[in-house]
Amino acid sequence: MKGYPEYPTPDAYFTRVGELLDSLVEPSHRFAETLFTAFEAEATIFLAGNGGSAAAASHFGQDLAKGTLSSMDAVKRFRVAPLTDNVGYITALANDEGYESIFEQQLRNLARPGDVLIAISGSGNSPNILRAVEYANATNMTTIGVTGFDGGKLREQVDQEVHVPVDDMGMCEALHGVVFHYAMAHLRQRLSRLERP
Repeated sequence: MKGYPEYPTPDAYFTRVGELLDSLVEPSHRFAETLFTAFEAEATIFLAGNGGSAAAASHFGQDLAKGTLSSMDAVKRFRVAPLTDNVGYITALANDEGYESIFEQQLRNLARPGDVLIAISGSGNSPNILRAVEYANATNMTTIGVTGFDGGKLREQVDQEVHVPVDDMGMCEALHGVVFHYAMAHLRQRLSRLERP
């Protein structure tokens, strides 16, 4: 299957994962810092993706909303909205306007200048992701591309990227998950320090 290469041994698979993890330390830290800046500015963070990346957008969205809290009494919280989760609106847009419109049109309803769009795409070439990023850039949002393979067109359009340079969709998606969980852990620590008297 395209995007899922074979590995001769388990060692070869995990060796490649280790190499890629080493390359993600700095981009992951920059990514988390950008999200903390958005938190301080009370910007809304939007997330978009297809397939496994849609699941990652939903998962990371709930991690930002809940997983970063050290207490359920916390007053200041991340403003976060996965664009993957409103099934009624998504299917109406896809049916009436075309699948390419499903994220862009939601941003037209909700986004404001200064907000953040996290666009997750293994290939970097998903038309609905690219349209959303084009709109976000035109409205002075911060755009972050989370990609794999060669990064596709998305790498050229975003303000910041977290790129996993591997031609393996499963490994790419798994490492995106590592980046997102690192960001949640880092941000939870930052927020807990802010809440201390």
